[in-house]
Amino acid sequence: MYAVVKIQDMQFRLEPSQLVEVPLIDAEPGSQVKFDEVLLYADGDTVKVGQPVVAGCHVAAEVVRHGRDAKIIVFKKKRRKGYRRTGGHRQHFTEIRVTGIVTG
Repeated sequence: MYAVVKIQDMQFRLEPSQLVEVPLIDAEPGSQVKFDEVLLYADGDTVKVGQPVVAGCHVAAEVVRHGRDAKIIVFKKKRRKGYRRTGGHRQHFTEIRVTGIVTG
C-alpha cells in the first residue's frame, strides 16, 4: 500500500511506517499532521487516481524532527574581470514518520 501525496508543491511516494524528509512544516516534533492532497492511492491490485485528488483519502504522519540539509556551494565567476563570488545554502526540512493511509 502506498500513496503519492503533494506536500508544498512537491510530490512524495509514502508508505506506512516510512521516514521521509519533506520541506519545513510549521509543527512541533511529536505532533500529528495530516496531508489531504493525495494524488494517487494503490493497494495491491486496486489503484485510485485522483482528478486532481482522491476523494476521502488522506495520509496521517507524525513529526519526528526538524533539521537542515548539507551545504550546497554556489560559485559565480566572470572570466577576465576579477569577479568571483562564493556562497552557500542549507535547506530546512522536517522529518516525518507516516503512521497510516486512511481511505474513506
